[in-house]
Amino acid sequence: MIPWQTLDRADVPGFGELTLHQRGQIFVIRKDGAEWMGSHTHRSEDLLATRACEGLRERDGVRVLIGGLGLGFTLRAALDALAADAEVEVAELAEAAVRWNRGPLGPLAGRPLDDPRTKVLVDDVANVIAAARSRYDAIMLDVDNGPDQSPQFGNPSLYSPAALAKIARGLRPGGTLAIWAAGETPSFLAAFRRAGYAAERVRTGGRGASRGHIVWIGRPVARTR
Repeated sequence: MIPWQTLDRADVPGFGELTLHQRGQIFVIRKDGAEWMGSHTHRSEDLLATRACEGLRERDGVRVLIGGLGLGFTLRAALDALAADAEVEVAELAEAAVRWNRGPLGPLAGRPLDDPRTKVLVDDVANVIAAARSRYDAIMLDVDNGPDQSPQFGNPSLYSPAALAKIARGLRPGGTLAIWAAGETPSFLAAFRRAGYAAERVRTGGRGASRGHIVWIGRPVARTR
């Protein structure tokens, strides 16, 4: 069997160590030694973008935000779903992830960072959202494992009812919030709805590692001011 090669590593303050590995044609990113994401399966990342961008190709001047660059698959799916005049902002906390996507990871998703519609923001997506007011037609979050079973769903800056209500302020009327999650958190649906969204849970339906992944879809039913 072909051994894994460690291509690079980077410390991300407040987040941990990221390492990039390759075996043959497969690439993985590990966080603190544990596999975080890999090129061998990305069905759920594709679904995150296609569901978030439904109906947007026919609109003029669309602007969307993706939280988390990863291996570039969510960005590629969003670009493929949108028209030529759209803008896609990507907030990525780890500068190394951007560098890797401009280097060895670029061909995996067809070099989406080279698309003129793409704008990269090396920043925490929570900061980007906090500064937005009716800016985005869709916001996609794929920055961690998504909501979990903890009281604040694992990341209170993104997934608590108060945070979800704030995110709604960054959406234009009719906008969509889509959240990637590693697994089920049934109580999150109620929290999503308490925050003022018409919300649903979508199973990815993939095989293997992606089989249990979830995409949460929410659309504000009342503007939060």
